[in-house]
Amino acid sequence: MAKFLHVSDVHLGFDRYDNAERTKDFFFAFQDALEKYAIAEHVDFVIIAGDLFEHRQILPATLNQAQLCLEQLQQANIPVLAIEGNHDNLPYGTRTSWLRYLADNGLLMLLEPNEEQGYDCWSEETRRGGYIDLDCNVRVIGSRWYGASAPKAIAQLAEAIQALPASPEYQVMLFHHGLEGQIARYSGALKYDELHPLKEAGIDYLALGHIHKSYSAEGWIFNPGSTEANSIAEGQDQNPRGVYLVTLEEGKIEAQLKRDYYQRPIIRLKVVANKQQTQSDIEAAAEEIVEQTLKRKKNSTKNAIVELRLEGQLGFNRLDINTRQLRQRLHEKSQALIFLLKYEVTGTEYETPLTKGDSPPKREEIEQQVFEDLLAANVSYQQDVVRLAKGLRSLKQQVLDNDHPSESYRFVEQLLADRDLNATAEN
Repeated sequence: MAKFLHVSDVHLGFDRYDNAERTKDFFFAFQDALEKYAIAEHVDFVIIAGDLFEHRQILPATLNQAQLCLEQLQQANIPVLAIEGNHDNLPYGTRTSWLRYLADNGLLMLLEPNEEQGYDCWSEETRRGGYIDLDCNVRVIGSRWYGASAPKAIAQLAEAIQALPASPEYQVMLFHHGLEGQIARYSGALKYDELHPLKEAGIDYLALGHIHKSYSAEGWIFNPGSTEANSIAEGQDQNPRGVYLVTLEEGKIEAQLKRDYYQRPIIRLKVVANKQQTQSDIEAAAEEIVEQTLKRKKNSTKNAIVELRLEGQLGFNRLDINTRQLRQRLHEKSQALIFLLKYEVTGTEYETPLTKGDSPPKREEIEQQVFEDLLAANVSYQQDVVRLAKGLRSLKQQVLDNDHPSESYRFVEQLLADRDLNATAEN
C-alpha cells in the first residue's frame, strides 16, 4: 500500500488586500495541512502540483515560510515532489527559479522533462530529473506549465512516458492545468479527450492544479483545489477545496478531500434594497445584518473576511450613500479582518408619456412632467411631486432672470420647509 498527500495552489506570499495577517493565512494553512495529513498520517510522500508561490519573485519572509514547512517534512523523512505552476514558473529570460533553489538545497525534488520533452531519472547528485521511482512502489512523473500549448505537450509527454523503463505498480503524474467544465467563465481549460493520452500511456493518478476548487473525473484525474481561498468567491461553501489524502492499494485509488485545517473564515452577506426605503433605512439594514451575524457562535464576522453586497433598487440617488464611510462603520462593527462592501444597486427611473392630442404639448407642460418624473424617483419627494416640480420650474426661471443667488437659496429653503410642514400635517 502507498499513501501520499496531494497539495496544489498554496500561493505563499499572497498579498491581495494588502494585509499582513492575510498573507500569513496561506502559510498557516499549508503548515497545518502538512502537519495533520502528511506528518500525522505518516504518508510516503507529498506532491505539490504547482503554484507553491504567489509570485515568481518572492520576499525573504515568503521563502522562509516555504523552508520551514519543507524542513518539517524532511525531518519526518517524507520526500516532496513538485512542479512549477503559472505563478511560480521560471521567469522569462532567467535560468533559475525559487523552486529550483529549494530543489538544489535538498528540500524538494523539482521534476521536469528535459529540453527534448523526454524524461531522465531523478539524480540525487545533480538534483535534476523528470521522474523518480519511490520505495513505496510508485513512480512520480513531472511536467511544466505549458499554457495554451498544453494539448501539443501532452502528446509529446505521453510518448515519452511510454518510452520509459518498466514502471512500478502505480504511476502518478503532476500536471498544472484545468479540466473543462469545472468552473464557469474559464477559458483555456483542457477537454477530457486532450488529457486521455496520458491515461493510455499508463498514468494511474493525474494530479492536477491551477483551478482552485476540488474535483475528480473518471477515477484517475484529481484536483484538490487551493489550500486557502484566494478570493471571496472561493469560500468553502461555494467552492469546496482542500488537500487530497490518497491511498493506492490493490489497484484501487482512494482520494479523500481533507478540509479540517487552519483556514480564514469567509462570510458573505446581502441586503436587498427596495425603492420605498430611505438612505437611513438601507444603512440601518446593513448594520443590523452585520450585528446579527457577529453575535452568532458559528460563522461570526469576527476576524473573518466579510463581503456585504447591497443590491436591489433605490428610491433616491445612489450617490447619496457615502459608501466609504458606510464600509468603515461596518468594518468596525463587524470586527472583521477584511470588510468588502459591494454596492450594486440601481436607481429608479420614471417616464410618463405625454398625452397625444391635436396639438403638441406646451413647453411648461413638458418641463412640469420632467421634474415630476425626476422627483418621483426619490422616495423623499414622492408625496409632494406636483408642488415641488412647480417650485423647480420657478427656480429655473429665477436663474434665467439672473436673480441674486441669495434669493434662490431662500426660495429653496422655503420650498423644502413647506414640504416638511405638509408631511407633518399628514402624519
